[in-house]
Amino acid sequence: MKTIRIIIADDHELFSNGLRELLKNYEDVEVVATVSDGKEFMDYIKSNKNIDVVLLDITMPNMDGFEVLKRIKDTAPLIKPVIISMHDEGNYIAKCAKNGAYGYLLKNTDQEELIKVLRIVMQGKKYFSPTISEKMIDYMSESTTSEAILSSKESEVLELISKGYTTKKIAQMLFVSTRTIETHRSNIIKKLKVKNTAELIKKAVKLKLI
Repeated sequence: MKTIRIIIADDHELFSNGLRELLKNYEDVEVVATVSDGKEFMDYIKSNKNIDVVLLDITMPNMDGFEVLKRIKDTAPLIKPVIISMHDEGNYIAKCAKNGAYGYLLKNTDQEELIKVLRIVMQGKKYFSPTISEKMIDYMSESTTSEAILSSKESEVLELISKGYTTKKIAQMLFVSTRTIETHRSNIIKKLKVKNTAELIKKAVKLKLI
């Protein structure tokens, strides 16, 4: 069985060291290095491309996991990125999958699941557990539905609200009455099932409507 050569990219030293020790239990896995951020990882693989898999955190200083996913496709396309993160939100999972992640694990994943994913990915296949896949599908379904139910005018008003314009200013910009804008705002809030403008902006960002 071919050895899976791994690099761990995570800014939490205790987690990286613990993961490295855990993987020593498997004869077909070798952790060749640990790095603390995305930039350090990208610098490392400039002269060390003999890596099969990178276990990649999302939230890191200097360069986060999202940026690494974008760059690794051109820099070292043979290295298979597997996300290992504390974030279980559907938008994080979908964004990583879209940008080329071969798998997505949560940091509380048990070691059997971890080694299973590594071995599957080593074969050039992608693997997302049923739970992770469900979260991603739910997010994508919600996003598509929300985009479909907003009219073009409501989308335009939403964009201006997100930029901090007042109702009066938006009305002036769109050459309509303030009452019309208030109606649009009310309809958007109802459709996105939020209670106020702050929640509206947060939901719109999550669904990539703005």
